[in-house]
Amino acid sequence: MNTIRVDGQHLSVDELVPLAGGPLRVSVTDEARDRVRRSHEWAVRLSDERPMYGRSTGVGANREVRIEPSVAAAQALLTSHATSAGPPRSPDRVRALLLVRLNQLCAGGSGVSPLVVDELARLICDDALPVIHEHAGVGTADLSALAATALAVQEHSRGHLVEPLLLGPDDALPFLSSNAAALADAGLALSRYSRAARSGLAVAALSFDALGGNIEAFSRAVERVTPMLGARATCRAMRALIGSEASHALRIQDPYGLRALPQSHGVLLDSLAALRDAVDAYVNAPSENPVVLPDGAVAHHGGFHASYLSVASDTVRNAAVQSAQLALHRLTYLSEPQHTGLTPFLGDGTPGASGVMLVEYVAASALGDLRAAAAPAAVQTTSLSRGAEDTASFASLAARQLLDSAESYELLVAAELLNAVRAHRLRGRAPDGPLRDVLAACAGLADDHRDRDLTADLETARTLIAPLTEFVDLQLPDTSWENDLG
Repeated sequence: MNTIRVDGQHLSVDELVPLAGGPLRVSVTDEARDRVRRSHEWAVRLSDERPMYGRSTGVGANREVRIEPSVAAAQALLTSHATSAGPPRSPDRVRALLLVRLNQLCAGGSGVSPLVVDELARLICDDALPVIHEHAGVGTADLSALAATALAVQEHSRGHLVEPLLLGPDDALPFLSSNAAALADAGLALSRYSRAARSGLAVAALSFDALGGNIEAFSRAVERVTPMLGARATCRAMRALIGSEASHALRIQDPYGLRALPQSHGVLLDSLAALRDAVDAYVNAPSENPVVLPDGAVAHHGGFHASYLSVASDTVRNAAVQSAQLALHRLTYLSEPQHTGLTPFLGDGTPGASGVMLVEYVAASALGDLRAAAAPAAVQTTSLSRGAEDTASFASLAARQLLDSAESYELLVAAELLNAVRAHRLRGRAPDGPLRDVLAACAGLADDHRDRDLTADLETARTLIAPLTEFVDLQLPDTSWENDLG
């Protein structure tokens, strides 16, 4: 069982994803509990001294309605806001949501009681996952998902507390005031995209070698005049895989599928780095409205409006299309004797053999899915709650589309890998340097070039995406943010 000590300051995507894969053991650090305690004490004190949204007022369009703080009002808020629709989310998505929310609460700005944090941690440890339905969030806090979570925490407490937990006026709205579900989805998607983008360079290098590409497109000279970090990193990675002195170029300059790789794949790497910065920052940031800091500072604000997450998720989906288009071009080149000197569609030599013809169709279908998913969510908006909430970031939609589209991008990488490996085998000459090891790592792909159903081969190629990342050295700068609340 995976374990983690939650401190509200250092949770990262790299930790989140493996932890979400199965039951886990969490504990809250003493420093985090102290922040939660101090924030809660200030929230209780200040709510008696001044109006505080959701504690002494209604919510949404009812924000000007003064109410008497009570457990009954808090419970009514939770039950009404649990309204949702659609299919239930998978266990890994729910675990990621729970862990993100626990860490955010430990950041020390919500004002919830330490008991709420303890009981959420216990829910996670017992893997008592709430049912979280797909629809309701619009990128201004995942209200229904977190209301369902809060109710599940309460219900779970009945099994071990003499007095079961009931979230009161200082707990209910603060618990809901987060985009934890969208952040969880974005983190899971980011992991899959990052893995595929990294291994995609090893696959592109195999294609490059099989096609007799011209390494000048990745040369140090190109790197020196290229201002973007992802493009420069792509140049370095490709030189390391192919070898700086490769001399078997067949053309003075290659078609765009090879030559424009640093630019089209680099933009994906840069967009992934930007999304990573956003997710890593927000899972460690107190975004609750109002925020009540451990030193007593309190403010009503719009930090729940997840524009950064929405735009960053949209950008990755758009950049993925740029990268995927070139992957489709390369696997198409591999079917063309003019580029490879091999049989059409990499067939076995039988006249009219289809070979990998349908792999191209599958890849084109996946690219179509990616293009459809690239429609930006951040340009949408809506007016809700009688006009009191007159815009929305739709970060929940942007992150969900990103997670859904990861499979299509992985399929493009797998399809190119299948064709590249077959081309090398038909050529009968192993590549030099690191690519020899890359090709050897693909031994699980069947060495059978007859016309046959390649569905299983594509799935095998997909399983190779993770191990192929070990052959690619990518170094991008760390521009992350840290929560420095004491």
